[in-house]
Amino acid sequence: MRQWVSSACVGFVRACVVAAVTMPVPAVWAAAAALWIWWWGGDPWSGTVPFVWACIGTLALARPVSRMVRSLVAKWTGTVVPAGYRQAAPVTRLSTGYWWNGFSYERTRRDALMDQKWRTRWRDPAFWRDLRFTVIAPLTVGVIAAVPPAGAAVAVLGFSRSSLLVGALGLVVAIAAAPYAWRPVVPVAVRILRPSPAMTLADRVDELTAQRADTTVAQAAEIRRIERDLHDGAQARLVALGLSLATAEKLMETNPDQARALLRDARAGAATSLNELRELVRGISPPVLNERGLVDAVRALALDSPLDVAVSADVRLRLDPPIESAVYFGVAELLTNAVKHAHATRARISVARDDTGIVVDVEDDGRGGAGVSAGGGLAGLRRRLAVFDGTVEITSPAGGPTRVRMVVPCESL
Repeated sequence: MRQWVSSACVGFVRACVVAAVTMPVPAVWAAAAALWIWWWGGDPWSGTVPFVWACIGTLALARPVSRMVRSLVAKWTGTVVPAGYRQAAPVTRLSTGYWWNGFSYERTRRDALMDQKWRTRWRDPAFWRDLRFTVIAPLTVGVIAAVPPAGAAVAVLGFSRSSLLVGALGLVVAIAAAPYAWRPVVPVAVRILRPSPAMTLADRVDELTAQRADTTVAQAAEIRRIERDLHDGAQARLVALGLSLATAEKLMETNPDQARALLRDARAGAATSLNELRELVRGISPPVLNERGLVDAVRALALDSPLDVAVSADVRLRLDPPIESAVYFGVAELLTNAVKHAHATRARISVARDDTGIVVDVEDDGRGGAGVSAGGGLAGLRRRLAVFDGTVEITSPAGGPTRVRMVVPCESL
């Protein structure tokens, strides 16, 4: 009995919430109709302003109402309805001073962002799904969800006017319908708000295309970095080493002391070149990562860090080399940020696995406030892991601590 009463109370509250969330659009149109009746003076064009006002209100409410419904469905039932909104590309300032937003050139960044926002929204299929839901939901979900509060209102009116039969009937309707009146919102939201398979496939193709472009750019930048490091470091030292050996060869008979000094300098230069080549190789793919796996490589990285880093790993993982490399350099990026930007003193790294893949948590005691900015290290980390369908979740309130969770689905565990 207690469980049934609890279910009725929870259902009544949820039905009221669903009715309140899905009825703003009919309320806007009712207000527009009332304004038209009050304003109408026999001129058929007098209804234009209320009609336009109602249309604008409907368009403005489409996305907030749909987002709130998705949130309620996920909170109450655990059913996640993906939004599938298209993300706008960052605006770019050109050498001419104009801003390019992917659609047009604008004089200011604000104009470029505003133009991009509305163009993206009008061309986004998710926006039209939201609009369709806000039109359909009041006629389906909203009407059913309004039954319990309407029954409760009838019961209050009946008992207040000494009409016991009407009051009792209203109370029975409210109690009987409460546990079930809110439930239609789940199938309706899933059916209308969820992207269609074709749209999901198109979004996935766009995502993979962008990832391929990012990977190509990253690979080209890495090749340029390696070429620059070789040219400015090891190559220059090896050229100097060859000149020193040639000079020492000529001075061997005429000035042995100077020849020996040149040979000592050449030996020191060879050792320095060897160290630079080792550092370059370590930056491309650390030997410990190839030889001993991700966990030991992260432990070695923690030992080299100026922070007090604690590493915990429940298992020894052997993943595909590209995934291990992406996760390793992701951890390295986070530790670098903790030292350089957060001014942290301690950090904790946890490496574990779940049913789908690997989960890496990196937490530091820095000042917090970390965020993803275009062209920043965290944005690059997200792009690096997105190639493997990985995700990055960042929690960094002002004052700290900062916690970053990297999740990469994989089967090679």
